Amino acid sequence: MAEIRYAPTDGLTSNPNDPKYWDRSALDKEIHRTFDLCNGCRMCFKYCQAFPTLFDAVEQAGDVRRLPKATVDRVIDGCFQCKLCYTTCPYTEKDGHEFKLDFPRLVLRANAIRRREQGLPLREKLLADPDRVGAIATKTPALANWANRQPVHRVLMEKLLGVHRDKLLQRFESPTLEDWLTEQTSGAAETATGTHPVVLFGTCFVNYNNPEIGRAAFRVLQHNDCKIACPSNNCCGMPALDGGDMPLAIAQARANVERLVPWVERGYKVAVVNPTCSLMLRSEYPDLLDDPKRETLAVAAKKVAAATRDLGEFLFELRQTGHFKEDFKSTPAGPVAYHAPCHLRTQSVGFRGRDLMRRIPQVQPTLVAECCGHDGTWAMKVEHFEQSIENGRKAFDGMKEAAAETWTTECPLAALQFRQACNREVLHPVQVLDRAYRADGFPTPVPQAPTGSKGGDA
Repeated sequence: MAEIRYAPTDGLTSNPNDPKYWDRSALDKEIHRTFDLCNGCRMCFKYCQAFPTLFDAVEQAGDVRRLPKATVDRVIDGCFQCKLCYTTCPYTEKDGHEFKLDFPRLVLRANAIRRREQGLPLREKLLADPDRVGAIATKTPALANWANRQPVHRVLMEKLLGVHRDKLLQRFESPTLEDWLTEQTSGAAETATGTHPVVLFGTCFVNYNNPEIGRAAFRVLQHNDCKIACPSNNCCGMPALDGGDMPLAIAQARANVERLVPWVERGYKVAVVNPTCSLMLRSEYPDLLDDPKRETLAVAAKKVAAATRDLGEFLFELRQTGHFKEDFKSTPAGPVAYHAPCHLRTQSVGFRGRDLMRRIPQVQPTLVAECCGHDGTWAMKVEHFEQSIENGRKAFDGMKEAAAETWTTECPLAALQFRQACNREVLHPVQVLDRAYRADGFPTPVPQAPTGSKGGDA
């Protein structure tokens, strides 16, 4: 066989609106190039099952072009889109390298083509659309939560849907975050007062499953004199993208961009509670909506991407301009375990939730930068559940070794994974800030400066 060249082939694209994206022969060229380059490098052996599966298979086959289709599918299924390999890879376009390697996006493309050719399984259809499940479950949350705790029901879910019977499922809550925000703004699209314009993008998981994170975010933004817009939003599209349902992912991206771009054009930033969702808005939407037939939408997606911030990133920007308040009244005191989510690390914006918690007197955050193993819907699946727990072992151990009373992470699914594996409640950093602003938030009070003296530095 001829030698595989590592320069991009004419099959390279990450734009699903490009007909070449769906061409199987074009995909195969990029699979062969990428797999051969990754096998030669092997820097990413530790990140997920995709790489050891690939390396073992190539050793047996002798050439990536001899890999059976079933083996390629196993590599694809082993990737759970943590994207840490892209962050580490020295051959990416982001780093200016001519090879323009992007293993996670290649996997998404391969999975999308596979689903188009073979159809979308029922489980993937269900998990791809959290809004549909959430809207139904939050009408009768007590019934939904009761059912999810029943062994017989969980066995049926495993048999029919492939959701592991032992997977801890997040509770559904009512009222949803969107209902609560409507009450806070008296039905208006934004708060009546505030100086710093920002859209609060609550995310579907926070909306249906953990609205307290969103409520804390609203209170912290309001405390820091923000004018908060609260338009409704749908799922960011990551579950659909992971599951190979590209049409749904594009539809969800389009709907969010159309709701957000009027605010962005008025000068609002978009503060996103969940790093997975901020990553989608920032990095995936410009590709998903790069359609020459809809140039206006493509431009709007780029505007939204440029205005998107992780919530902690936005609050830290306020601090950098002297507008973040440090009038804390209580403190968790001592060590605080802080888990850095993979999708926040991928964005290379720093760990601003940790940095803001440092401003609370007596707080000493300990950074744990290890993958928790949940990775979207991957940990829910019967074939991956046990491996997801094993993948998160270093993160679990790191959080325990911090010897902290308070555990934190920006990722609500990581919090769920820590509760599954370690039986610990895990807060979002914004919940810690929200509590620290209150005298009754934590047991330890913060000594208050005498009247007339200046507070903490900005």
